[in-house]
Amino acid sequence: MTTGIVLIAAILVLGGVIATVGDRLGMRVGKARLSLFGLRPRQTATLITVMTGIIVSASTFGILFAVDDQLRKGVFELDEIQDELVEAQEELSQAENKTRQTQTDLKQTQTDLRRSIAQQRAAQRRLQRINRSLRQAVVQQEQTQLQLGTTQQQLSRVQTNYQQAQFLLRNISQQAGSLRREVQQLQADRQQQIAQRDREIALRDTEIAERDEAIQQRNQAIAEREAQLDELERQRSVLLQEIQNREQELIVLRRGNVAFLRNQTLADGVVRVVSPSAAPQALDQLLREANQLALQQIRPGADSANYQIIQIPVTQVDQVIEQIRDGEDYVIRILSAGNYVVGEPCVLAGEACVQVYASVALNQIVFEDAEVVASTTVNPSVVEDGVLAERINLLIVGSQFRARQAGIADDRIQIADGRAETVIAFFDQLRQYDQPIEVQVVSAETAYTAGPIQLELIAVQDGQLLFSTYLEETP
Repeated sequence: MTTGIVLIAAILVLGGVIATVGDRLGMRVGKARLSLFGLRPRQTATLITVMTGIIVSASTFGILFAVDDQLRKGVFELDEIQDELVEAQEELSQAENKTRQTQTDLKQTQTDLRRSIAQQRAAQRRLQRINRSLRQAVVQQEQTQLQLGTTQQQLSRVQTNYQQAQFLLRNISQQAGSLRREVQQLQADRQQQIAQRDREIALRDTEIAERDEAIQQRNQAIAEREAQLDELERQRSVLLQEIQNREQELIVLRRGNVAFLRNQTLADGVVRVVSPSAAPQALDQLLREANQLALQQIRPGADSANYQIIQIPVTQVDQVIEQIRDGEDYVIRILSAGNYVVGEPCVLAGEACVQVYASVALNQIVFEDAEVVASTTVNPSVVEDGVLAERINLLIVGSQFRARQAGIADDRIQIADGRAETVIAFFDQLRQYDQPIEVQVVSAETAYTAGPIQLELIAVQDGQLLFSTYLEETP
């Protein structure tokens, strides 16, 4: 402020001095009647006065430009400064647009993060509900074994199946535990991914997209593991129910001579109803066959004419008739609802006390030709023959179990050509190898719901077929 006042005062004083000097100089020139450049004395005096004014202005601008650097730049660099100002305003506008876009992206990212957290919590709640359902679920009754010739043979076969079911149950329990650990690990990994994404929320959109993709892959892997766990738990429940059924059957077998067991097929057949009015006759024919077989088993030698001992709910009969009227092929089985012994007291008393129920399934393809039903990997060089034979036997039992689970109605399941020599020959060939080999049980032909199903054993190594139980020689 003081410098400006001094500068203005100096300019005023200097202008006054120069003007005074110029005026006097002009007067003297006029009095002396001097002449410059051929001009008249008066014109020369005027020229001197003009030159003095120019000197005053020039000295003023010189002092201002020498003292004030900003004024000098403002006068000589004004256009450049204006251009730079326009560019700076444009850059400021672009920066503001980028800032608004960044804020919008940040809000979207935060919204996606909250949605991911909500989905994760929902998945955890679904997992908890599934675990509770697995502990409380009750599985439907399983199909039982064929009619046995003698009580001792029935007892031996039931005990064998009971041991095999226990072994399969242990394996499935181990697999279920392994899957639970994998699910827990995947959940921990997903939590780490989410925490990492929270810490790096300020990074660019590409990095956030990569984190979201990784979390999505983890969620998909968790869903797959949960599906596998659900399937294993379902099989485990089925095996537990089957073990309980076997235990009950053992008790019944020890108490008396069993005529037929619970869930045993009394009559079956493939039915196609062309006319809807023929549906009751088709079902009635199967019920008569079931009644005749049940009577022969409970009262051997009894006259079956007009003697009914089976009983089935009328509502179920109506449901079956309504279901089979569409003209499709259906497999209908009449099964026993309980265990009954020879000489059942209520039957001897003339009552229709043998409870049965009907099972109806669409006769469709269950296994394609050469489809793998079950498989396992064995190394004949590191296991004993007994263990190897047990592994093959468990593989066959597992394939039979899967066939029943898939809906094969006919209990008759044939391995190879039905001869034990064929399986023994396959086992002997297997023992000659000293490297791990994958043993597969495949369907020998297209299998329908009505059954039966024929299975073959094949040995595969590195995707190449080594040998099998087919009648033709495998190159």
